[in-house]
Amino acid sequence: MILLLLLSLPAFAADLIIHNAKVVTVDAKFTIAEAVAVTGNRITAVGTNAQILKERTASTKVIDAKGRTVLPGLVDAHVHAAGAGASEYKAKLPPLNSFATVQAFLKAQAAKTPKGQWIIVPRTFPTRLAEMRMPTREVLDVLTEHPVGFDASYVWVVNSYALKISGIDRNTPNPPGGEIGRDAKGEPNGILRNANRLLKGLRSSDPLPRADKLAALKDQLNRYVDAGLTSIGDRAVGDEDIALYQELARANQLPLRVVMTWRIDSSAPTDQVVAKIKNSPYQPGPAAPGNDMLRFGTFKVTLDGGMTIGTAYQRAPYGEFGKQLYGQSNPDSRGQIFIDPPKLLAIMTAARDRGWQLTAHSQGGGAIDALLDTFEALNAKSPIAPTRSHLMHASFQSPEAIDRLAKLKLPADVQPAWLYKDGPALKKVFPNNGLRYFIPLKTYRDKGVILAGGSDHMIGHDKNNATNPYNPFQGMWTAVTRRMTNGEVLFPEERISRQDALKMYTLWAAHLQHAETERGSIEAGKLADLVITDRDYMTIPEDAIKDIQPVNVILNGKVVR
Repeated sequence: MILLLLLSLPAFAADLIIHNAKVVTVDAKFTIAEAVAVTGNRITAVGTNAQILKERTASTKVIDAKGRTVLPGLVDAHVHAAGAGASEYKAKLPPLNSFATVQAFLKAQAAKTPKGQWIIVPRTFPTRLAEMRMPTREVLDVLTEHPVGFDASYVWVVNSYALKISGIDRNTPNPPGGEIGRDAKGEPNGILRNANRLLKGLRSSDPLPRADKLAALKDQLNRYVDAGLTSIGDRAVGDEDIALYQELARANQLPLRVVMTWRIDSSAPTDQVVAKIKNSPYQPGPAAPGNDMLRFGTFKVTLDGGMTIGTAYQRAPYGEFGKQLYGQSNPDSRGQIFIDPPKLLAIMTAARDRGWQLTAHSQGGGAIDALLDTFEALNAKSPIAPTRSHLMHASFQSPEAIDRLAKLKLPADVQPAWLYKDGPALKKVFPNNGLRYFIPLKTYRDKGVILAGGSDHMIGHDKNNATNPYNPFQGMWTAVTRRMTNGEVLFPEERISRQDALKMYTLWAAHLQHAETERGSIEAGKLADLVITDRDYMTIPEDAIKDIQPVNVILNGKVVR
């Protein structure tokens, strides 16, 4: 049914009209319209072709959509744009999906790297390798005259040469909060959990000059626009990233809206971390007057490790199942948590007092529970719901934790791509019903939890083949089907509707960013951020959703793609 949604204003002259379309408004009734009119950077009317075309003037730009679908501008609530842009700025990375491809990469790098210099395998996870297990030093010993580091995020693996020059042997004690992996004979096997600080001479190889970092960031932001995104949340910015974004904003060179998450290093003593928060020049809040493209949103700390590498802090030990995939030697390991409860509460209290929205990287169930404990303690002092503080990742959920989150009326930032990419390997570690509440989207929705969809894009430029793909339609497809790379469906009862999947990347992601009154749906008065797609998201076969392509992207009422 076509409903008239004209704004009750005097007659206006439309600068842009899109007609002969299927306009999926994502309003409260999920209304479908035929046309939309824009004046300046705002939507002024949504309705039928006849109603909207009456507002055309000689200067109006008119787009005949030829029956195509118009969606609200899409939002990826969780990316790491600067690192992603830099990752392939100089050269494209080869696929690193097996021990053989890793070894081939190392040999190619060794041919152009002086002996004795570090060679780093860019961030790669054992869940993405054909072998479905963490490499050890023997795999990396394909090079004997270079120190090698395999970057798996919170876990590194190094070769024998790197162990030797770093003085790591069977007598080396574990560093505080870290672990040196060992083989059956007690010798280091090259796996370092939160212990890469023991490595000698390790530094970023051939770092980019600042001008190149700026260009790489801008290029990546443009790639996001090409994918249909009009807004992102950059979820871990520090001083350097902030300065790059601010420079682009001052030059009016931001191609899409950016909401920044300020992440701090919480490893210093509590009083020092709290002082840094209190004295920070950064301040959350609405966009600066006249510039709605860049602002701060959330404050973040890293609470635990990663699910792809076995350092996510779980409610129960990983047990024997963690040996192959993660290379764990201790069956009693629950992973790693980096901030104890009193310190976490002190840090979050200081951030809340400065007006920040709060979150923490929290993957495992134990970390989720710890963060919820903190939110409940803060809520006891004053309601936390208005801040829209939220769980970030929260991959290993439980019904009890979701109930607690729902009671607090807080949202969650979730990554469907991990279900697609990592589900097959994780099934080997968490057998039987161990993944029953892994990214449980339908249970969240049944409890009324608002979900923001994000990719956690960090390495690679291709929207479909990056380390964490940032194609929003692939994310929606995963949310709707729960299909993994091996074709299996993981707990189909946790699938959600197309409407809800679309909201994850539009209205609900905007809600997470305190922006749902400005964007996230196609309604009169909202910012004119839109995407025209090559097929109908609402009616095509489910498995075709991931293949949807943007035809045009409109930002602030201007056609930018």
